[in-house]
Amino acid sequence: MSIAERTDTRQLLEQLLAHRVLMLDGAMGTMIQSLKLSDADVRGSQFAQHPLDVKNCADILNLTQPAAIEKIHRQYLEAGADIIETNTFVATSIALTDFGLENWVGDINRAGAACARRAADWMTAITPDRPRFVAGSIGPTNRTASISGNVDDPGSRLVNFDDLRRAYYEQVAALVDGGVDILLPETCFDTLNLKACLFAIEEYFEDHQVRLPVMVSVTITDRSGRTMSGQTLEAFWASISHADLLSVGINCAFGPSLMRPYVEELARLVPVYVSCHPNAGLPNPLSPTGYDETPEQMARTLAEFAANGWLNIVGGCCGTTPEHIRAIAAAMQTATPRPRPRGDHLTRFSGLEPLTLRPESNFTLIGERTNVTGSKKFARLVLAGDYDAALAIARQQVEGGANILDVNMDEGMLDGEAAMTRFLNLVAAEPDICRIPIMIDSSKWSVIEAGLKCVQGKAIVNSISLKEGEEKFLEQARLVRRYGAAVVVMAFDETGQATSTEQRVEIAQRAYRLLTEKVGFPPEDIIFDPNILTVATGIEEHNDYAVNFIEAVRQIKRLLPGAKTSGGVSNISFSFRGNDTVREAMHAAFLYHAIKAGLDMGIVNAGQLTVYEDIPAPLRDAVEDVLFNRRPDATERLVALAEKVKPQAGEKREADLAWRSGTVQERLAHALVHGAADFLDGDLEEARGVYASCLEIIEQPLMAGMQIVGDLFGAGKMFLPQVVKSARVMKKAVAYLMPFMEAEKARAQASSSRGKVLL
Repeated sequence: MSIAERTDTRQLLEQLLAHRVLMLDGAMGTMIQSLKLSDADVRGSQFAQHPLDVKNCADILNLTQPAAIEKIHRQYLEAGADIIETNTFVATSIALTDFGLENWVGDINRAGAACARRAADWMTAITPDRPRFVAGSIGPTNRTASISGNVDDPGSRLVNFDDLRRAYYEQVAALVDGGVDILLPETCFDTLNLKACLFAIEEYFEDHQVRLPVMVSVTITDRSGRTMSGQTLEAFWASISHADLLSVGINCAFGPSLMRPYVEELARLVPVYVSCHPNAGLPNPLSPTGYDETPEQMARTLAEFAANGWLNIVGGCCGTTPEHIRAIAAAMQTATPRPRPRGDHLTRFSGLEPLTLRPESNFTLIGERTNVTGSKKFARLVLAGDYDAALAIARQQVEGGANILDVNMDEGMLDGEAAMTRFLNLVAAEPDICRIPIMIDSSKWSVIEAGLKCVQGKAIVNSISLKEGEEKFLEQARLVRRYGAAVVVMAFDETGQATSTEQRVEIAQRAYRLLTEKVGFPPEDIIFDPNILTVATGIEEHNDYAVNFIEAVRQIKRLLPGAKTSGGVSNISFSFRGNDTVREAMHAAFLYHAIKAGLDMGIVNAGQLTVYEDIPAPLRDAVEDVLFNRRPDATERLVALAEKVKPQAGEKREADLAWRSGTVQERLAHALVHGAADFLDGDLEEARGVYASCLEIIEQPLMAGMQIVGDLFGAGKMFLPQVVKSARVMKKAVAYLMPFMEAEKARAQASSSRGKVLL
């Protein structure tokens, strides 16, 4: 079969998958073990004098025992397999290095593909109405790009993205040259490894003007439902959803029974076909195959999966034999394949966990303090090489409510590429930080690319623009897409930075067309930053910067469906550096109005946000006069007011305790809205004297306070970090009341018991 013919295989597979569940084969390793080959058999004449032990390198049997490998393929085809996998699971230079066989990659893969090709063509000739296919098996290698191999240095790596990309490219080239129909990266335990593989596959396709169907299969390593590198299934899918995949599935690790919830979740999540090839149950050294489940047991469970509408492709992994495949194939005879759903076109990012932006989602906060250009403290720590303390700042941003972490290493004294790589590798070792997505922020493309090579989740690139022309813009956009990231597009073009509403919108429309029509970027992965620029500078041309930004956001959201909007919020207030009172008021007011216009996300200090309603009226009015350029003396008035509210050097901002004069109900509501727990215990004690029970306190003043929080959050006047603080106060209040509630319950039960005795 020629490469041109194999390029059309996708269409044929789509037709078959629409009508029935397709069968994969079973375990190659299990069948090879049953042959009980001697060391001499494995080595053959080619490797008789090879200096290292190769008995556990089953892939060299493609060269030394091709007839045996072809016979195994034929047995699976006779058992009912539609797709057979090549015996090339460890055939990358990285994995073969352990056997001293790294120079044999091309020979082993081509021979493995040829063995499977002969078997598939033999069976297709027998049943021409039922074509059989060869999937090139690509293993995960025995190295991980997301996890350190050195317990003393969590930032070190035994392999990096480029090592993996080169190794996978070499294997893919040999498999395609050998005649495979499909490429199958399987048993993926580290999504960064898989992203390197998918990058290499796409690179090969583009270099050779060929495109084969690609199937992907991940392995869930424990009952938490996560990969070995820590990702949930939904986060995993977000990380690889950029790839042009025929199917995604789960294999290995578990038998079908334990795999059930994860196959169900995957079937719900993905708009591509779903595969499943589990182990034959749990390992059992007393079993002939080394695993527990009989063919009948596996077939029964997998038939339930199919009946539930979860399957398109099914087979077996470790411990399965032709008997297992025969039983599963029989069970699939009457199965209806899972209909492939349409995508929902939601914006998705991921770290270890997913972040999905839905129509009902509130504003998304991007933590800004891990940015050497925006935080002097962070810059000082990174320049000093104190990455532990730098990580603490990242952790504070996450704990403060950041949904995404912005990382920038653009400092003249830094090696940006090295600093970005080191920091992100260290972040990957901190689950409480890397659970959220990363925004890789740099004005240097080389630094952005260094960051993309470190992140297993779906990251965001900040940013690209048209300032160097369309050719450069498209080149970078294609690479961003190939790395699997979303992209921020700045409102710059060849003439410079856009400042008017019209310029901002025009550049966004042009970039949108280029990205969607020439690169294939889905609109939901495009984020426009129409430039938040500083106001109140004293320069008249700057007076409309805020109102122009807000109007540009409104028009972009209306004209460019699916696209998102963002901006660096602190830029708006640079004129008032050193006056946090004014800056925080400006940020809160600006965000309130920008969010109403459609702003989806912004780079902010997640720990320093003011509730819009809490801005004193005179300050709020002065700030909004500036933001909306409502009067010619707006800047002068705000500057004058700023001097009155600015804390003096060394002076701490005094807490306003006027709220303490309110009723206990009002005080409890204030504590919840502001996340203030200093007076909580005393107020709850007072409430216990007012209300008939602790349950009433929870149901009335506390729930009323949380209702206010919900209303403010829904109106864009509060943000997630503040809501989190409110939730903590609520939790503390309930914990304080709980012992009293238990005592009340005990008294009520005792009273009830006495009543029954009297009766």
